[in-house]
Amino acid sequence: MPDDLSAFADLDLDRTARRGYPEAVYCAGKTPEQVAAIAAAVRDRPDVVTLFTRAGPDHAAAVLRELPDARHDTAAALLAWPPEPPEPAGGLVVVVAAGTSDLPVAREALQTARYLGRRTELIVDVGVAGLHRVLARLDVLRRARVVVVAAGMDGALPSVVAGLVAVPVVALPTSVGYGAAFGGLAALLAMVNSCAPGVAVVNIDNGYGAGHLAAQIAAPAPAADA
Repeated sequence: MPDDLSAFADLDLDRTARRGYPEAVYCAGKTPEQVAAIAAAVRDRPDVVTLFTRAGPDHAAAVLRELPDARHDTAAALLAWPPEPPEPAGGLVVVVAAGTSDLPVAREALQTARYLGRRTELIVDVGVAGLHRVLARLDVLRRARVVVVAAGMDGALPSVVAGLVAVPVVALPTSVGYGAAFGGLAALLAMVNSCAPGVAVVNIDNGYGAGHLAAQIAAPAPAADA
């Protein structure tokens, strides 16, 4: 590792072996130089999937200087190293974005689940203002092991989806909405108060947390003891 890394970071490179999932690097609040040093530290560990989340343009440029082949999803503000996701195993994670404005957070969830080794599909623009749109995608929704639903405004879509499928729903409130949405608080509270059973709620705009939880839910069944 770079000599100066210990001044601001202590990477948990053995987390995958310990609990089955790697550490992610949350870039917001870090300087580009700090992110670059972390990227350099993981360069020689292609066996460890590293996600750089909430990466602004300067963070992304810093990562790409050290890891030029890293996959950069600009919409999700996320970079992944190594660039190719692992061979998928387990169940299907379907990520639903209520509206186009919810896509950045939805894509963060999608890429997180994908790089944690799950098959993923994305459904976009199926908010409750036009219920026929989500009803038209029931074939995909009902193939999922778990569904992540990203929605702002009134946050109603996770409850609707949970009433249509037989699998867990991860509700992902976004900060999309006019003033009374209170930066996603209205959606968060609506989701916490869902009358549909089987809905788990993550924090506002926490696409990484939603994707991680979905990947764990959809993980392959453990091998039976001999």
